[in-house]
Amino acid sequence: MGRITLDKVTKSFGETQVIPPLDLTIEDGEFTVFVGPSGCGKSTLLRLIAGLEDITSGQIRIDGNDATNVPPAKRGLAMVFQSYALYPHMSVRKNIAFPLRMAKLDKAAQDAKIEAAAAALNLTDYLDRKPGQLSGGQRQRVAIGRAIVREPSAFLFDEPLSNLDAALRVGMRMEISELHKKLATTMVYVTHDQVEAMTMADKIVVLRAGHIEQVGSPLELYKAPRNLFVAGFIGSPKMNLIDGPEAAKHDAHTIGVRPEHIAVSASEGIWSGKVGVTEHLGSDTFLHVHGTGLGEMITVRAGGEVDFKYGDTIYLTPRADVIHRFGTDGLRIA
Repeated sequence: MGRITLDKVTKSFGETQVIPPLDLTIEDGEFTVFVGPSGCGKSTLLRLIAGLEDITSGQIRIDGNDATNVPPAKRGLAMVFQSYALYPHMSVRKNIAFPLRMAKLDKAAQDAKIEAAAAALNLTDYLDRKPGQLSGGQRQRVAIGRAIVREPSAFLFDEPLSNLDAALRVGMRMEISELHKKLATTMVYVTHDQVEAMTMADKIVVLRAGHIEQVGSPLELYKAPRNLFVAGFIGSPKMNLIDGPEAAKHDAHTIGVRPEHIAVSASEGIWSGKVGVTEHLGSDTFLHVHGTGLGEMITVRAGGEVDFKYGDTIYLTPRADVIHRFGTDGLRIA
């Protein structure tokens, strides 16, 4: 079991309140991702759940039991840090076994748990190596293995992929998601990377300055962002936000159009502008269009390769059925 409930939780450092009163429920077995810009409070919130920081007020419950003042080691949670936090002088086997030795588990039980974790993480062939002989991705898997053997009610991940290169991050995203399916255990994951959030989460919690801006599935946040902050944060490339007369035509203060919802033509369209920088990715081409009169720049995502070059005049037509409307207060207009 791994249901985590935060009831009016706050956190202050001196006179500065970094987490205003906050309510949140993470369901048993759910993969929940905290996402937001640097300084939004996501890591602080994770540390409050872990017990590594004391809350200022409110209550944290784990499986219905008050865990607010329970020491970290007795909360039944396992945390995986960005820095791996491995012992360099110990083998992979001994690193994974460390929490089991601290719990004074007998040798046979230790070995069984280590072998099972190593098999799940493709580490069986590396058990006798030291961390310095492993790649960054392998070291992160060792850190996860050390958490797995504790059989926690929930795993807490604090930006675990930040130190990896792009290719390894993609691979580890898949591995952690696959592990979640195998273990069916609650996972709470902190990242500033909204692509990680979109591809891994059952539920995303978008944070800004300690406030929860929106909670929902990846597709809910993509299709119906609650406000301008979420609209601009979720999606890659980010949503185009347009004010002025064009927004007024849609009875809104601001409209949002995602780059993938704009058709491109060399001859006709609702808007026109000149092609700036073009990013060719093979499967997609990102066109950055200037001079449309709609703002500084409009980003368009076109499928495959396109022939438009720097300085070309092109025409853009947004899909009418997926234009997002926002009021003067920045909130979504239904």
